[in-house]
Amino acid sequence: MRILGIETSCDETGAAIVEDGTKLISNALASSIKLHAKTGGIIPETAAREQIKYIIPVINRVIKQANIDTSKLDAIAVTVGPGLLGSLLVGVETAKTLSYVWDKPIIPVNHLIGHIYANFIEQTDYRLRTTAVDGRPSTVDITFPALGLIVSGGHTDLVLLKNHGRIKWLGGTRDDAAGEAFDKIARLLGLPYPGGPAIEKAAQRGNISRFKFPRPMIDLDDFDFSFSGLKTAVLREVKTIEQPALSRAEGLNNRAINDIAASVQQVVIDVLVAKTIKAAKQFEAKSILLGGGVAANQTLRDRFKLAIGNLKLEIPFFFPEKWLCTDNAAMIASAAFFNYKPLEWKKITANPQLYFD
Repeated sequence: MRILGIETSCDETGAAIVEDGTKLISNALASSIKLHAKTGGIIPETAAREQIKYIIPVINRVIKQANIDTSKLDAIAVTVGPGLLGSLLVGVETAKTLSYVWDKPIIPVNHLIGHIYANFIEQTDYRLRTTAVDGRPSTVDITFPALGLIVSGGHTDLVLLKNHGRIKWLGGTRDDAAGEAFDKIARLLGLPYPGGPAIEKAAQRGNISRFKFPRPMIDLDDFDFSFSGLKTAVLREVKTIEQPALSRAEGLNNRAINDIAASVQQVVIDVLVAKTIKAAKQFEAKSILLGGGVAANQTLRDRFKLAIGNLKLEIPFFFPEKWLCTDNAAMIASAAFFNYKPLEWKKITANPQLYFD
C-alpha cells in the first residue's frame, strides 16, 4: 500500500510517499525556520502563509520523485493535530481536496503518534537503528509492548504502545516541554533559535560540573515532567553573573554560556532517561522508542544506550534517523498505514488541541 503523507502542524511543510508503512519512496520538506529565527520563535500567521505557498509544490515534488501516477496511490494521510490551527488547516484542507478529486481514502493522524512511527521508516533496515548492550547494531524487531518517549518543542510524553492502535498515555509535561525549555534558555543565553541544537553545540565546549541546576521531578513516583523551574534557575544564575557589583564575575561570556548549556543539557537528559527507564521496567517493555525533535540530540541517544547497557536491560532501544526526528510527512504516512482508519473527507477536521485518546 502506498500512502501520500502530508504534515503541516507547525512551521514545516512536508509531503512523502511511503509503501507498507516502512519503505520511503519519496520525501520533500519546505521550512520557514529562517524567518522564525529572526524573531526568536514561530509566528503562527507567518508559518501558515508560507505553507500556503509551499504545499502544492511540495506534494508535486514527491509525486515526481516517486515517478508514479496519482492513480497508483492507495490513500492520503494528513496530520490533524495537535499544532497551530492555521498551519493544520493548510494541510487538512489540501488533503481533503485531493481525497475528493482523486477519490482516495483519507486517514487523519495524530502528530504525536506520528513521531513514534518515525522509528518504522526504513533507511536500510529499520531494525538496524537499535543498539545492543555490546554496542553493535542489533537486528531485533520493534516488538510490543513498546515504551515511547516523545520529546519535542511542544511535548514531552511517555506512552505505552500495547500494539498498533492501542496506546496508553503514562505521563507528560506539566508546563514547559524539554524542547521549549531549551528554546527559552537559549534565548536567555543569547543563543540562536531553535534552542535545542544551539545548546547541544555549546554544551560540547562546556563544563557540566560548574553549575548545579535542579533535576525537576526526577525522584517522584510518576511519569510526569516539568522544566519551567530549570528555566527559572538558569535565569537567576544569568542575573547573578551579569551583576556589575560582582567585581570577580566574568560576566556572561562564552565560557559561562557553554558551561550553563552543558549543565542544562545534562539535567534534561538525566530526567528523561531516568523516567523512561523506570517506566520501561514497570511496564515490562520489550522495546524503547525515541521520537520528536529533541530525539536528534546525540548526547541523549548516547546516554540512553549507556543507561540500558549499565543496567543490563535486555530492551532494544530504537531511534529514528535525525532528519526523521523533526516534523516530516514520512512518519505521518507510516502511522496511517499501521493505524489504518480512513474517514470520509467531509468528516476530517483540524484539532489544534488533539492529544492522546
